Amino acid sequence: MHSLLLKNIKFILLLCIGLCGVAAGALAQKGYYIEDERTFYGGVVAGANFLQVDGDYFAGYHKVGFNMGGIVYTKLDEHLAASLEILYAQKGARSTEAQQIASGQYITNYGIDLKYAEIPVMINYFDKRKSHFGGGFSYSRLASSSEYITTSPAQNFDLNKYPFKKSDYNIVLSGNLHCYKGFFLNIRFQYSLVSIRDNIPQDYSKAAQFNNLWVVRVMYLFM
Repeated sequence: MHSLLLKNIKFILLLCIGLCGVAAGALAQKGYYIEDERTFYGGVVAGANFLQVDGDYFAGYHKVGFNMGGIVYTKLDEHLAASLEILYAQKGARSTEAQQIASGQYITNYGIDLKYAEIPVMINYFDKRKSHFGGGFSYSRLASSSEYITTSPAQNFDLNKYPFKKSDYNIVLSGNLHCYKGFFLNIRFQYSLVSIRDNIPQDYSKAAQFNNLWVVRVMYLFM
């Protein structure tokens, strides 16, 4: 299972790099890339979240979700720009093997699926090649959630008693490699500043849970 996850990560990375090279050449012929000194410029982003939830009994970025939307930059000076994004983001967690939680008691299957509308706001530093890195915060609003759990011996859990919070506040660290014209490869780390759920029975989870994720995306800017 771990080797399969690693293969998926390698595939997405290679796909992103390939898009920066192959697809960029085709779009460049149509004149979509604009080189100027505008104060505002925007683009689109699409890629994958590699996910876990800190606070369950499972470790590792075993769940993969979508991350896509639009981004707008506001130039502050020659090397600095503020950015704002509006995203659809899937978060959550997934088990890959049974986990013992007490003597003779195991969680055999567990998963969380969270769908958010997310707005990251960041300050970015640009180098001469337009590659840039930055940091900031994001606010996410929960659109839907689902959860499942199977234990051995079997136990009945009413998961509806422990709803996820409607808001998720994240710290965000991001790096963007300029590949070709308007294409960038983006790698990002995010972590919840406050818990996404509290007061959970510790016979199937810890007391509080936090979103923990890496993001790999392709970004195209109309610069």
